[in-house]
Amino acid sequence: MVRRRAVLVVAVSLMAALGAGAGGVGTTDHTMRGAGGARAHAAPATAVHRTAALAGLRPYFERGPRLVPGVGGTASTLQGYSPAQMWVNYNMYPLYKAGINGRGRTIGLVDVYGSPTIRHDLATFDARFDLPAPPSFKIIEPAGKVPAFNAKNLEMQGWAGETTLDVEWAHAMAPGASIVLAVTGVDEVEGTSGVPQIMAAENYLIRYEHVAVISQSFGATEETFPSADSLMDLRGVYGEAERHGVTILAAAGDAGASGQTTNVNNYYGTPVVSWPASDPLVTAVGGTELFIDSAGHPTDPPAVWNAAAAAGGGGVSEFFARPSWQDGVASTVGSRRGMPDVAMTAYGTVIYISVPGSPAGFYATAGTSLSSPMFAGIVAVAAQLRNGALGLINPTLYVLGAIGAPGLIDVTHGNNSVLVPVNGKESLVKGYEAVRGYDLASGWGTVNGTELVQELAGRSIPA
Repeated sequence: MVRRRAVLVVAVSLMAALGAGAGGVGTTDHTMRGAGGARAHAAPATAVHRTAALAGLRPYFERGPRLVPGVGGTASTLQGYSPAQMWVNYNMYPLYKAGINGRGRTIGLVDVYGSPTIRHDLATFDARFDLPAPPSFKIIEPAGKVPAFNAKNLEMQGWAGETTLDVEWAHAMAPGASIVLAVTGVDEVEGTSGVPQIMAAENYLIRYEHVAVISQSFGATEETFPSADSLMDLRGVYGEAERHGVTILAAAGDAGASGQTTNVNNYYGTPVVSWPASDPLVTAVGGTELFIDSAGHPTDPPAVWNAAAAAGGGGVSEFFARPSWQDGVASTVGSRRGMPDVAMTAYGTVIYISVPGSPAGFYATAGTSLSSPMFAGIVAVAAQLRNGALGLINPTLYVLGAIGAPGLIDVTHGNNSVLVPVNGKESLVKGYEAVRGYDLASGWGTVNGTELVQELAGRSIPA
């Protein structure tokens, strides 16, 4: 088993990508197999190359774009999903046609270091896929001065990829929403550093930027915090979000039922979860793998994203008791807060990035750090339809799930068991199976965007 490498990415040939039609990248369909052997009908294919310049970064289960394995383990047939394909898959077109695209709402994103080329890269991404620029795109440093980008700093390279993924795909799902990117200057390493600065940045977004939703693509295994109290001291910002009606999302993680220790090359051999996704005031967004045709129509039901050495996070919290809105799934979560709550694709979308020190190009990506900003776009669209803030959406999601509302699509295939290095030995950490109804691998499942937006907003699309 080849261990995962964080922020390994696959760059689509720039020339080939620019020669493809706007609906996708390339012109032919292929079937891809991930490291776990699962089939995936991916987007139209074009020749790609593995980017050595971004290889070898330290493992980090929620940081930046991921390696997307090609057919037969080669990189010659890699493919990537376009925004148009995701709009079809998630049934967003009826909303957009009615002018419900996030207009008048703001998405908040927080990333360490940011990317020095994000404005240019977003413009290139938009031009490639015929997207309008966001009405406003602000970059702020509310938690202190951010050091200048160093192309030789692998952490900065990794966070630049994460920043790009967050911005481009939040925008792709809510093309009419404004974006505020809050950049911090202290690297986040499990529960040991960087989190206070991220929380300060989020507090600023809530108080002064009037965001409707914040997406978080960072996470730390609960057990890496010195104590429960040390974690509780950090989470006050989520109470502030609740008071201001701001929806907080977090990626559920890419280590399946496991998670990294403070030694980031090692993983826990028993099931764990990551915070902030485990927080009851946060909506945890898990990962799925899609089976779609070149237009984006499903050919098979979605499954839990699992590439053997990486998978969508899920499980039960060590620190948080079961919130009341999970009482209906107590038989699954027991007395603890269970996660994820909902899931989006964590496999194979396209980004454009041109940071110094790496070849500029279109890249295929994977990980739940894609799932969260995509769902943030859907929340922003729902906030527009509601003409007001949604706040904590978890109670609503669990009511919708319990009644079988059409906005939630059950995921009943796959699991989040994962092979990870535990004390120097590749070990299987047994996770959770996707079953009918709520489960600890996919939550309530994935979404029908048009239906879920109306359900969250409590309003119908205007005639």
